[in-house]
Amino acid sequence: MRHDFASRCSSIRRAARAVPALLALVALPAAAADAPALYQQHCAVCHGPGRVGLTGPALLPESLSRLRKPEAIKTITAGRAATQMLGFADRLGKQEIAALADYIYTAVSPAPTLAEADIKASRVAYFAPGSLPAKPTEIFKGVDMMNLFIVVETGDHHVTVLDGDKLEPIHRFPSRYALHGGPKFTPDGRYVFFASRDGWITKFDIWNLKVVAEIRAGINTRNVAVSGDGKYLAVANYLPHTLVLLDADLNLLKVHEVWDKERKESSRVSAVYDAAPRQSFVAALKDVPEVWEISYNPKVDDIPVGMVHDFKYKEGAFIPGFLNPRRSFLSEPLDDFFFTQNYSELMGSSRSAGEGQVVNLDVRKKIADLKLPGMPHLGSGITWQYKPPQGAQDRTVMATPNLKEGLITVIDMKDWSTVKTIPTLGPGFFMRSHENTPYAWTDSMMSKGKDTLQVIDKRTLEKVAEVKTDPGKTLAHVEFTRDGKYVLASLWERKADGGALIVFDAATFKEVKRIPMDKPVGKYNLYNKITRSEGTSH
Repeated sequence: MRHDFASRCSSIRRAARAVPALLALVALPAAAADAPALYQQHCAVCHGPGRVGLTGPALLPESLSRLRKPEAIKTITAGRAATQMLGFADRLGKQEIAALADYIYTAVSPAPTLAEADIKASRVAYFAPGSLPAKPTEIFKGVDMMNLFIVVETGDHHVTVLDGDKLEPIHRFPSRYALHGGPKFTPDGRYVFFASRDGWITKFDIWNLKVVAEIRAGINTRNVAVSGDGKYLAVANYLPHTLVLLDADLNLLKVHEVWDKERKESSRVSAVYDAAPRQSFVAALKDVPEVWEISYNPKVDDIPVGMVHDFKYKEGAFIPGFLNPRRSFLSEPLDDFFFTQNYSELMGSSRSAGEGQVVNLDVRKKIADLKLPGMPHLGSGITWQYKPPQGAQDRTVMATPNLKEGLITVIDMKDWSTVKTIPTLGPGFFMRSHENTPYAWTDSMMSKGKDTLQVIDKRTLEKVAEVKTDPGKTLAHVEFTRDGKYVLASLWERKADGGALIVFDAATFKEVKRIPMDKPVGKYNLYNKITRSEGTSH
């Protein structure tokens, strides 16, 4: 795609100006007293007068959580390569740049908001629905469309479409700043949706290699989910405290302000995922002990609220079940969760170290406790069929990496017991496998072992290999090709420092190819994602 990025930015700028300025007084250290004026003079045109973003990303503590302040100072000073962010070293002194950095890491009070009118006004349609050909463009001739990979490169904020058979890039296009939460696909594999950290939802037509629409659904966004039928989207936000529902053309359907049942406490949304067999989205709330299930089945039963005298004759208070939340009440909020295979239960991690809970979505209550040491990353969990020793009956197990401890926890999904705890080199973020391999791969990217992937035999629950390519550099986030023969891992570095996708033989663990990339934080195989492979997160 030859996309006119300048034109696209101009369109976005015009649309985004409909978002209110959201100016606020901010308490600042004395050394940064001139920072608000510096910001308005040099930064507001791209990042918005209220720091909520325009053509540039939002500059709020919530949006900058993964960017350390020294790196922010470096960016203000020298700019960012391959973006419209220019350096200010020729216009600002070191103290002024430091003051600006302090300013953007200071909270805005009151917190900025994004009303329904603002969301609607932000929508940009680059191509009308139905205006692009309903078949893959000529460049895909002979390509297995379901063995494509979508690769997110955050080094210069681009996305690459990769041929999973030839293991060669097909197309590369600019993305929004700091894509977050993983792209989500429609069931036919034609469209992919991205969520940026600062709330922009982008719809990309893979068949035609075109960005077709964008809308801003939040200010600080966790992730986006796409319904199993491809008709609806749900967007989980930290700021504002909302769950936003869109149709597949990115038209706003509904904004749910997230409160507990009594409307006494507002909450961020930890995450939202699609539960396709249930025709619903499921969301965990970070600050309130509730799980919400929102049906996208137009024929779903109404939801009782308050006192009900007779369910059959609807004698009582009800609201429509379609696109409204049913609440499961818990004893503790959930930070993340993982579905069982039939989507009737979810396994959630609590804030209390070593504790988790299993929630049945049909009876809408906790049915079991889990032993989960450290901080498990359930959103990256995987499952497989495990045959225990001594001829015991096969069972389905779930394995999750851990963000705070060097271990993998393997849980029996029938009785919720811990089958085994497997030590690793250190805390890690991702774990992946495939139905056609006996091995699971995990990283230790938040530790000194960040340069080494570990391979676990799913049959024995033992670590059988360590894979290291570039000592001292981060090697993480593996994904398998459609047939499970190859493993693609991210050498999580800037392109100038050797950043690449490294392709390994899934049977021998040997490197077979490198594909240069600019900090490839994640890659996603269409087939594995769309078919909900047991070896990848959903």
